[in-house]
Amino acid sequence: MVAAPAGAGWNPLKKDKTEEQKAEEQKAEDAEIAEAIAAFKAEDPDMKVFFDEAYGYAIFPSVAKGAVGIGGAYGSGKVYEKGREIGDTKLSQVTIGFQLGGQAYREIIFFEDKAALDDFTSGNFEFSAQASAVALTSGVAKDADYSDGVAIFTIEKGGLMYEASIGGQKFSFDRNK
Repeated sequence: MVAAPAGAGWNPLKKDKTEEQKAEEQKAEDAEIAEAIAAFKAEDPDMKVFFDEAYGYAIFPSVAKGAVGIGGAYGSGKVYEKGREIGDTKLSQVTIGFQLGGQAYREIIFFEDKAALDDFTSGNFEFSAQASAVALTSGVAKDADYSDGVAIFTIEKGGLMYEASIGGQKFSFDRNK
C-alpha cells in the first residue's frame, strides 16, 4: 500500500475540470438561482417591489441545516448589485439550544442601499442572534421592511426541524473577476 505524503498538493489521478465541465456547472448553478428567484416571487407577489427597488441582494438557492443539540447550516449563492451579478457568497451558521432534525430552505437578503451592500461585501458580515428572517408566505412581503438596511426572507424547501435555539449567520464574499 502506498500512502500519499502529508500535504501533497498534486494528485495524478485527479484531473482538472475541462472548460465544458465548468460551463455545465455554471449553467446548472444559474438555473438553480433562477428557480429560487421564481419561487420567492411565486410565493408572494409583493416580493416584486423588493426585487425592483432594492439596491442589491444575496440569494442562497439551497441552505442545508441540521441539528442534534448543536446545529449548523451551510449554503452558497450569488450577490447582485442593481440586477447585475457581482460575486459569490457563502453562508454558515452555528446554533445551540433545543433542536433536532434537518431541513433545507432558500434565503434571500435584500440590501436597501449601497452602504448596506458594501457592508455585506466587505467579506466579514454577520447577523447576530437578534436578526430575524421572515418565513415567506403569501402577503407577508407587503408589511415587511428593512432593518439596519437589510430585509431577510426564507422559504422552506423540505425537512423537519424542532428548534428553540440561539445562533447567528456569518457570510463570506468573493467578487467576480
